[in-house]
Amino acid sequence: METAALVVALVIALALFFDFTNGFHDTANAMATPIATGALKPKTAVALAAILNLVGAFLSTEVAKTISGGIIREDQISGAIFPSLIFAGLIGAITWNMLTWLLGLPSSSSHALFGGLIGATIVGLGVHGIDFGVVMSKVVLPALLAPLTAGLIAFAATKLAYAVTRRYDGKPDGRDGFRWGQIFTSSLVALAHGTNDAQKTMGIITLALIAVGWQNHPEPELWVILSAAAAIALGTYVGGWRIIRTLGKGLTDVKPTQGFAAESSTAATILASSHLGFALSTTQVASGSVIGSGLGRRGSEVRWGTVGRIFVGWLLTLPAAGLVGALAALLVVWSRNAGLGVTGVIIDAVVAVFAIVFMFLRSARNQVHAGNAMSEVAASGHAVNIDDNPPPTPRQQRKLEEQERRKAAAKAAAAKKADAKKAAKKGNVK
Repeated sequence: METAALVVALVIALALFFDFTNGFHDTANAMATPIATGALKPKTAVALAAILNLVGAFLSTEVAKTISGGIIREDQISGAIFPSLIFAGLIGAITWNMLTWLLGLPSSSSHALFGGLIGATIVGLGVHGIDFGVVMSKVVLPALLAPLTAGLIAFAATKLAYAVTRRYDGKPDGRDGFRWGQIFTSSLVALAHGTNDAQKTMGIITLALIAVGWQNHPEPELWVILSAAAAIALGTYVGGWRIIRTLGKGLTDVKPTQGFAAESSTAATILASSHLGFALSTTQVASGSVIGSGLGRRGSEVRWGTVGRIFVGWLLTLPAAGLVGALAALLVVWSRNAGLGVTGVIIDAVVAVFAIVFMFLRSARNQVHAGNAMSEVAASGHAVNIDDNPPPTPRQQRKLEEQERRKAAAKAAAAKKADAKKAAKKGNVK
């Protein structure tokens, strides 16, 4: 029992750390666009997202129940070894999250979690331990359909927004009011993210509790909900600036009108899916929405080659995390068969800590923070290139005109002074 308690404690700690990485990894899904368009200041945006992630975590538990009582067959989630396999799966998910964060790549934290968990379970329990029907209906199909659905909604919303505001064509500040709308829509995306993603950690912890017989139902306990909500909110507040830079200056470098449409589509898709218990990727939904909004604006350019590369990255997420989870599970199974108890779990933990610290220290060579997140464009995120030089606001226009008047006055004064000097010199010669 003491051994089981130790493993469950490690699972809970690692699950909450995964929740933390999920928060800072996916902050960009809600806040990259309003930061890029100037609707919100960077630190204000991540603080708002953190609060709404916290609130959203309390709105539903359907996704948590999908994980705790759906993906893994119920007759398999018992015995001392299963929490160790959950631990191994979490290592796979966190390793992929940290690696993609280091590279500034928008990837799916959700699929990393599912991949790690599936890989570890197959190694420890066999293929029969996975309910592939649930995986297909509530993970794979939503992953394929949700980005497409969000993209179509965003395309239609963008077309409609520009049609309704057509009289402002050619006016620098005609559609500037959409910046204010972005504050609402980005907040809705942050709320939806908390509703969907925080539940995945709740489901993992509940799964471990069920496995050791400490709980007999898939509904997460209140303390689990509270801890998962706090972890994802804290991670969101820290802000994954590398991912924000990629999405804000690359994939989501859009005008306020398009940002408004994309965020509305993202929020609607995620909230509807959460209600149905679909554990989809907010990253994929947000990206699909942005591409749809790009196609919806006349004159915009979608770089399909880069979209294809990002899509390949999405395809690699689940198997890559699954491979790491499987390797970690092999160590767990080996130590158990050799009579070494939880030695494999401890070795896994040490290796995982070493890898996380290494990647964190490696990131210090090229720091990205609130002050420089929007100063560069990450090449991996250049999927949509839409009017990189938007027209100035009225205040900016007045400032530019004032600067031009000052330059003209200074130039005239210099010319007048030069003429006077020339005339004086000519007089002296005479």
